[in-house]
Amino acid sequence: MNMKLYDTKAGELRDFKPLVAGRVSMYVCGPTVQSAPHIGHLRSALVYDLMARWFTHLGLEVQLVRNVTDIDDKVLEKAGEQSVAWWELAYKNEQLFATDYRRLAIGLPAHEPRATGHISQMITLIEKLVELGYAYQSLDGSGGIYFDTAKWSKYGELTNQKLDDMEGERSNPAKINPQDFALWKAAKSTEPESANWPSPFGIGRPGWHIECSAMAAHYLGESFDIHGGGLDLRFPHHENELAQSTAAGHGFANYWVHNGLVSIQGQKMSKSLGNSILSEELFDKVSDKAARYYLASAHYRSVLDYHPEATIEASAALSRLHGFVVRAARELKETRFSNFAVVELPDEFTLQMNDDLNIPGALAVLHESATAGNTDLDDQRLSQAHQRWSEVVGMLKVLGLSLDTSNRTNQEHRALDQLIQTLIAERNKAREDKNYQRADQIRDQLIEIGIELSDSTSGTHWSLK
Repeated sequence: MNMKLYDTKAGELRDFKPLVAGRVSMYVCGPTVQSAPHIGHLRSALVYDLMARWFTHLGLEVQLVRNVTDIDDKVLEKAGEQSVAWWELAYKNEQLFATDYRRLAIGLPAHEPRATGHISQMITLIEKLVELGYAYQSLDGSGGIYFDTAKWSKYGELTNQKLDDMEGERSNPAKINPQDFALWKAAKSTEPESANWPSPFGIGRPGWHIECSAMAAHYLGESFDIHGGGLDLRFPHHENELAQSTAAGHGFANYWVHNGLVSIQGQKMSKSLGNSILSEELFDKVSDKAARYYLASAHYRSVLDYHPEATIEASAALSRLHGFVVRAARELKETRFSNFAVVELPDEFTLQMNDDLNIPGALAVLHESATAGNTDLDDQRLSQAHQRWSEVVGMLKVLGLSLDTSNRTNQEHRALDQLIQTLIAERNKAREDKNYQRADQIRDQLIEIGIELSDSTSGTHWSLK
């Protein structure tokens, strides 16, 4: 397969070899649904959708699990601020995420478990950690359960930190070590009764980290191929997942993959700075496919910078690609190259995708093929144009950027085509009458609005510049 992935734990690129031949198992940390989605959430989900698509293209069966954290401190806090039930808030925001995923053509995971649906699995895992001596009852008698980080000598291996160098709650009397983290949180009188479940440790609810460990093991087994998530989850969330799962005897993830975060005009995006860009703002600026293009445009491990010009550039870039597809289909329709079967993808595209999912490199190959295809059409090299068309359509499909063929899109394109064809007819008449000034004026007006004309033996055709 020759695919390499950057393993955060190893700190290097590794050849990807699935644990089970022909299959890929992936667990991705999904959203904590305390608020509406922002572009950072969408970028993360898209990264693993692109990864799953590429594995599928390589002929592998992909089992992707993406969870929903619907019970958490943040969910309860936000619900209290808004005076609504926590489960009502969680469900409402979960639906907002689902809507945005559909708009971005992010495929459905094999499983999308909610934390609240797997409390029994979490309790079982906590019981095992207590039995093995890696977890203890809170020292203040409240009924909480903590993971004993000092007992697990490998703690810190994901982020390459030593226990003594880590910050922790040094004033918490319930813990032995400041770095210890909650596996089970005892019920509080300030929280709703509906946010608590019975357990052998007392009434309460699970800690955040144990949720993902339990759900990953339930759906993918104690060992699986890839654990993914945002770079901000490396510590403490993923570090704690790794510690508690391996302490319980699980092999857990064979590869750790983390996507980069989103900045706003060079500044870190954060709620404290008040500069978060909600997904609805992105969708207000560009089409759904253009939003997908933009979110995929930076390498998944790098920072994606948001600024208004970037979305405009993404929309224009995607329009150029779709413009070539439309033009080639139109000009090749009545020729012997009208059989639009998709051939193999360019070797360079495959090379870029296999190189740690280098989407920017793959997009460069895609644009090169479209540019060359337009030149082939200009020069009437129809066989080469057909080859380029096939490559472009295939690459767009793999990336989830195929031309939208919905009725609305077709109607809009037909309406635009009628307007432009009227101007083309006027330009042709001006040329026949040797009124070259008017002919050039029409051409220049179209160029100003992003429409490019090409004259060939088959007539004059237009495409998005």
